[in-house]
Amino acid sequence: MESRNMFKEIKNDLPASIVVFFVAVPLCLGIALASGAPLFSGIIAGIVGGIIVGIVSGSPLGVSGPAAGLAVIVLTSIAALGSWPAFLLSVVIAGVIQLAMGFAKAGFIAYFFPTSVIKGMLTGIGLLIILKQIPHALGYDKDAEGDDAFLQADGENTFSAISKAFELVTPGAVLIAVISIAILILWDTVLTKKHKIFQLIQGPIVVVFLGIVMNYMFQNGMLNFTLASDQVVQLPVAQNLADFFTQFTMPDFTQLSNPEVYKIAVVLAIVASLETLLCVEATDKLDPDKRVTPTNRELKAQGIGNIVSGLIGGLPITQVIVRSSANISFGGKTKMSAILHGVFLLISALTIAGLLNMIPLASLAAILIMVGYKLAKPELFKQMYRLGWEQFIPFMATIIAILLTDLLMGITIGMLFGIFYTLKHSYRNSHHLKTSLNKADGIQVYHMELAEEVSFFNKASVLKALDEIPENSKVIIDCTRSKSIAHDVIELIINFRTNAKTKNIQVETVNFIEPQLTS
Repeated sequence: MESRNMFKEIKNDLPASIVVFFVAVPLCLGIALASGAPLFSGIIAGIVGGIIVGIVSGSPLGVSGPAAGLAVIVLTSIAALGSWPAFLLSVVIAGVIQLAMGFAKAGFIAYFFPTSVIKGMLTGIGLLIILKQIPHALGYDKDAEGDDAFLQADGENTFSAISKAFELVTPGAVLIAVISIAILILWDTVLTKKHKIFQLIQGPIVVVFLGIVMNYMFQNGMLNFTLASDQVVQLPVAQNLADFFTQFTMPDFTQLSNPEVYKIAVVLAIVASLETLLCVEATDKLDPDKRVTPTNRELKAQGIGNIVSGLIGGLPITQVIVRSSANISFGGKTKMSAILHGVFLLISALTIAGLLNMIPLASLAAILIMVGYKLAKPELFKQMYRLGWEQFIPFMATIIAILLTDLLMGITIGMLFGIFYTLKHSYRNSHHLKTSLNKADGIQVYHMELAEEVSFFNKASVLKALDEIPENSKVIIDCTRSKSIAHDVIELIINFRTNAKTKNIQVETVNFIEPQLTS
């Protein structure tokens, strides 16, 4: 039944998959380069992420492949283990751990990320894509495609790289980028509304082929511009089928007794799973149909993907927000678009690598800048601001932190702000206090009704309320509604009851359960 549904939206999925494929090629290569791994390992991970993970996953729009967030871990791990095949063994074991996490139903972690942080993550990534692609659009290609960290491997940072790019502009790249962005805007705002043919043939596909044609004209002197070898896609070209298969590598199973292999596998499994779950939440938010991805199934799919990728010489895999958002932006409807992009990666690596190496990075920069804009539209900032500070501050904190650090650190900082507001609510909502006057003896009565859940976070607010009760009064501590009271708060109430005698405060407890000590 599922396979039939996958082909139902092929008219939308096919053009979207071609766009994702064009976006994925330089990202796969760039992440491999930044990871200090063989270039083809990025393509292998893209193929496996598309085909294998795409088939097994329950995510309708998520696209998996090598992730920039793992690049530093991969780079340091290869150095620590001393060889690429030894690292591949860690990737396989990481996949086994993820598979086990899926069966252990660890996917529930995804539901603990607040909406404000997820929206901040999407917006932050949108702005980051734009900032990181500006140098490529200007022809300054020193930083590898797919880098999402503030501090770059080339010694620059996100902002200094842009400044440097304006000093070293390549006119040919700028011409391609400007024409490409103009076509994409025209396609999006005018042409798609004019005729169905413009919905079927996506603007990015036209932009890529125009880029190839313009690069060809540059090379043959038809236009007075040039592009350097590092300003175009650089896919390894196999001379024949045998040469193609030599690019695959097996893990070094003799390293199974090396404890370092397992340490790296655990780190990879945890970071890759977190990135995947974050991406799942973000992708589901972008889905126009608001479908919900089964997170445990996604962990299993990623586990299988990493096992396969590690076994044949690929980088570790996660679900990736740049490719997933490109898929959604350009009309993908089912997971067939993710699968097809993997098929196209495989076919192109076998057959047309030389043609793909004619694609200017400036063309792809234009496509990604449009993807970034769709993620970070100004209206979203206004919408989050109208929701109040409790939504807006974690949202902005996540964006700023992503731009100035990296994805995981940005999410962590956003989460800290989200937790602060949660604790603030918890502090305020621990109890309800009302006062009345006992007419018989003229004593002021304070009725404190505790909340349904009273955790140790509520200790400060309960203590503050009890401390403010004046001498020569009466307090009723009512636990009738409470299903759970933390031991810290129980201890606090017992201590208050003892000390209240010194202030001549009468203490009455209702449905208060004294702690039972086991012998």
